[in-house]
Amino acid sequence: MEKTPRVLITGASGFVGRELRSRLQARGTAVTAAVRFHSFGLVAGERTPGLEFEVVGDIGSDTDWTNALKGVDVVVHLAAQMGVMRGATANPMAVFREVNTQGTARLARMAAASGVTRLIFLSSVKVNGEMTESAPFSEDSQPSPQDFYAVSKWEAEQALHAVAGNTDLEFVVLRPPLVYGPGVRANFLRLLQWVDRGIPLPLAAVKNRRSLIYLGNLIDALITCIDHPAAANKTYLVSDGEDVPTPELICRMATALGKAPRLWPCPDFLLRTVGALTGKASEVDRLIGSLQVDGSRFCRELEWMPPFGMDEGLRQTVNWYRDIPR
Repeated sequence: MEKTPRVLITGASGFVGRELRSRLQARGTAVTAAVRFHSFGLVAGERTPGLEFEVVGDIGSDTDWTNALKGVDVVVHLAAQMGVMRGATANPMAVFREVNTQGTARLARMAAASGVTRLIFLSSVKVNGEMTESAPFSEDSQPSPQDFYAVSKWEAEQALHAVAGNTDLEFVVLRPPLVYGPGVRANFLRLLQWVDRGIPLPLAAVKNRRSLIYLGNLIDALITCIDHPAAANKTYLVSDGEDVPTPELICRMATALGKAPRLWPCPDFLLRTVGALTGKASEVDRLIGSLQVDGSRFCRELEWMPPFGMDEGLRQTVNWYRDIPR
């Protein structure tokens, strides 16, 4: 009988990590969940057969992964430094590099030394850039990271190449666009709240195209990468396969909420001007700019199709949203 691999998940208490470990357990896969603090592993009902919690502390260039890697065959590396509070450090790039770049390199080296066969790294489409113009990003697009987070992720990808080139460790890199689903926060949740409250939004004239990926689709893609032979030492872009203008996304959110969308037109240049004056230029760019991902190579080479359509993903997200304590 073929051995079922034990999988180590970093960032196991996060938005993607919680769902991944749940799905893997449901499949009968043994999981080690790496967490920063002991309390993360003491949630009621989470001490189930096949699930182990391992405290690793902060992730960086000197993290000791020895215990977490015992008996592990595959690592899914989700943990990342997503942001730095304004004014918290004089050198934010150093913070991102310590966690995302050096932390990933350290994990990869120790995984290789421990006999791990494959490391799956959740990167970001931001490695490719912030916006697309004439064509979607693909695996052949020239990387163009624009902020500290994206630069550190791109450097981490290069570190994985270096480790794999000198060891038997295989890597798989996934670069998703915005991930939405139950538990989503930040800008997507804020937009959902605006639509739910019936706030009029000046986005009716926006003609952009945005790629997204539903959490359930990303989890399925990650699981596919665990043992698919074609994925070895590859970098892939993944998405729902539906690129939608922001006004359409809002209308589909409204449908899932059972509400009427409230949109009115405003010229892009005026929206950008307001964004610049209010310090919200990047948020406006995400609403009116295009960012498209061509995920066809992943679908073709790994014989994969997103199991959930966008409307189903939005419906599941809204179901979760309605249960949030108000």
